[in-house]
Amino acid sequence: MKLNCDIHTHTIASGHAYGTMREMAEEAAGRNLSLIGFSEHGPGTPGTCDPFHFAAIDKVPRTLHGVHVIHGCEINVMNDGVLHLEKRWLKKLDYAIIGIHTVCFQDEGAEKNTEHLIACMKHPKVFFISHPDDSKTPLDYEMLVKAAKDLHVALEVNNSSFLKKSRLNRDDNYRTMLALCAQHQVPIIVSSDAHDPSWVGVFDDAIAFLEQEHFPEELILTKDEHRVYEFIGLDESIFR
Repeated sequence: MKLNCDIHTHTIASGHAYGTMREMAEEAAGRNLSLIGFSEHGPGTPGTCDPFHFAAIDKVPRTLHGVHVIHGCEINVMNDGVLHLEKRWLKKLDYAIIGIHTVCFQDEGAEKNTEHLIACMKHPKVFFISHPDDSKTPLDYEMLVKAAKDLHVALEVNNSSFLKKSRLNRDDNYRTMLALCAQHQVPIIVSSDAHDPSWVGVFDDAIAFLEQEHFPEELILTKDEHRVYEFIGLDESIFR
């Protein structure tokens, strides 16, 4: 399986990541990617950028080292079911990835956790859910997948999750989620979640899992950059 997009990555702006945009894009070019997305952590994550970081992202070249560039943010879902990023900054993004991070979210059980996530999925800039695989903050996957279909949101299979022993019930959760995605024809993305240039475009563990589960490749958006643009409603003329 060949993927040519990596749209969940972090640069030094996220505070606990270690490459610049240009270093990350250079690595993407070396791995023959066509598209990279920078999705810095939003407010609530210790050490991340001030939201003012997003004020001038439209000044960043749309192509670096021959790789197309899109701009997002990995925004924290809060316990009141709202996104932890103001609307004025959301407007600057090409897309938002939203996710639960235990540094700023208190587990309330699968049903309530999922309700908070779904409430945040309703924002028009939200197109992706990051790493929904950890039973430390459990989710109701049937609720989640059905909402993703209704709200035009894709779920993520995160390669870095396979590298962390701390992800509780990761494999079983992904199996459940992927089976429901296949059943309801809900697309997914596969991402590196790279925090250093050396991890950009590294999807080996995620791909092996998807192949083991015989997940239909036609539901993987990040196989084709044009499918990503179409999904988020991005006009490709910005790259010309």
